Amino acid sequence: MASFEVIGGHPLKGEIIPQGAKNEALQILCAVLLTNEPVTISNIPDIRDVNKLIELLRDMGVKVGKLATDTYVFQADSVNLEYLDSEQFVAQGRALRGSVMILGPMLARFGQCQLPKPGGDKIGRRPLDTHFLGLQKLGGKLTLEGNDFYRIRTEGKLQGTYMLLDEASVTGTANIVMAAVLADGITTVYNAACEPYLQQLCKMLVRMGAKINGIGSNLLTIEGVESLGGTEHRMLPDMIEIGSFIGLAAMTGSEITIKDAQIQELGLIPDTFRKMGIQLEFRGDDIFIPAQDHYQIATYLDGSILTVSDHTWPGLTPDLLSIILVVATQAKGTVLIHQKMFESRLFFVDKLIDMGAQIILCDPHRATVIGLDQRTRLHGISMTSPDIRAGVALLIAALSADGRSVIDNVEQIDRGYQFIDKRLNALGAQIKRL
Repeated sequence: MASFEVIGGHPLKGEIIPQGAKNEALQILCAVLLTNEPVTISNIPDIRDVNKLIELLRDMGVKVGKLATDTYVFQADSVNLEYLDSEQFVAQGRALRGSVMILGPMLARFGQCQLPKPGGDKIGRRPLDTHFLGLQKLGGKLTLEGNDFYRIRTEGKLQGTYMLLDEASVTGTANIVMAAVLADGITTVYNAACEPYLQQLCKMLVRMGAKINGIGSNLLTIEGVESLGGTEHRMLPDMIEIGSFIGLAAMTGSEITIKDAQIQELGLIPDTFRKMGIQLEFRGDDIFIPAQDHYQIATYLDGSILTVSDHTWPGLTPDLLSIILVVATQAKGTVLIHQKMFESRLFFVDKLIDMGAQIILCDPHRATVIGLDQRTRLHGISMTSPDIRAGVALLIAALSADGRSVIDNVEQIDRGYQFIDKRLNALGAQIKRL
């Protein structure tokens, strides 16, 4: 198990380029299973979860060629269906949350798929009901073996239908869309997710020959086609990493420029950080964050305490609430952080309290943060990263703290952030991988 040794208290300065979007990559890579023609994808992040998915596709029989550091070509013209019964496949599926998104493409093109209950962050209940209910409405027949192995089959082609999703699940919507593009007839999906990553998937499928209307809205209409062709696709920069860098600049009093941020795709992220008192300047498609000695949390017009909560797009992504919470610990003012979607994502605050932060954990979903306004710095401690986003939040806290911190289990951070230690050290951070 690797660890980071962090010597905090040093302001950073310079430019940083965000990696390709992890959450987009997991959808886009699975979509290559929908065609037997080559699909070229660029701006792929070199992170553990994405690399594991590429390895899974290769072991399933997909031809994988690396054209550049961040660019691959995939061709799924000889998928080995028998591999899905192997012990190795079961182990791979259990280790990776993103493996669930092979279900839609495999069912649509080959009429079958099976999968163990996928892994991922331990952040509370993450049911797969939306995935399976959608695929069943299209004609899939689901069999559950034990409590953690799923088989889904179809007799003949999937059939288009109307469905109203019980939740606007991003990965659930992605699975349903990838299945519906090869179904007979028209599929209408209401309460669909409409995050930029889902829009990217739909635009890529359209270039491959799919017929999808309503992209960017929560009402998708998909007319099935006989087959899809190859295409080229470039992924967006990772909005979660962009938000992390904004929070890092504020906490450490640093001057940082985030290059090529695709600002129009960030939704409420910039405005939410502005509510935390952080100055942002847009320079073309770059975000400049000046060094600030202090930043003050806004209040509502009547003077009441600000609440920052997650919501489906275009609301704030839940993946950034850990960063917002850490940023609040050194702000002037008080904020209520409300994590609606996952009941275990705030449990890392005990480490921040040990570092000197003033936080009241109200319940599994809410925490009140009383900012220290830089009057009292956090101090370094030894801690463990519980999941990807909490891990980076703790890393930001350690970089702002006085003294030495050690963060164990940084493999969790590596799952979602590409060479984060090397990239931040280039800005002046002092992070040593043990």
